Amino acid sequence: MLLGTAPAHAAGYRYWSFWQGSGGSGGQWAYATQGPGTARPGDGDVIGFRFAVSADSADAAKPRAAAGFGPVCDGTPAEDGAKRVAVVLDFGTPADAPDGETPPKARSACARVGEDATAGEALAAVAKPLRYDSSALLCAIAGYPRTGCGEQVSGAKKEAEKGAESASPKPAADGGEEGDGGPSAGLIGGVAAVVVLGAAAFWQARRRRG
Repeated sequence: MLLGTAPAHAAGYRYWSFWQGSGGSGGQWAYATQGPGTARPGDGDVIGFRFAVSADSADAAKPRAAAGFGPVCDGTPAEDGAKRVAVVLDFGTPADAPDGETPPKARSACARVGEDATAGEALAAVAKPLRYDSSALLCAIAGYPRTGCGEQVSGAKKEAEKGAESASPKPAADGGEEGDGGPSAGLIGGVAAVVVLGAAAFWQARRRRG
């Protein structure tokens, strides 16, 4: 886990952040106040994950697709004893990517999971393989990125990424163009990489027992 004061030359950290949406057709994203290992969305809720480099709470990038439930889950019928959660994945820009890797296209999926399922379980239902480090930091979704986990990014690299972010298309859930970046709430300690699974150890233990 990356804690403490960031070195002067460090512009931020490269990591997956976790967001919750309002769910309407023009839904907005809000930085999640708890990790997906403990957050329990209801039927009709929207969760999002964004891979990017962030320096502080005002710099974190949200998913660029709208936070709408209908476009993702309207084709998935409701079932007794289950809930539907729209999962939106934004793999970031090429400049966000670690060296030698290319981000997949943004996509979304409707996770139909048990009524008591966490956001982390909804993510696992539609975006395996997931990868974690020894501190339960979520390192990869759907196998991306192949390597690395919450690493520092230099100032020069960050400036290049900011330029690519402003010039890049804004993919919607279906790979079209929609949405924009924006501020979010708190990195750990104000300067650290976010442990987006929060209580991921609990969730991982449940997954191993399942």
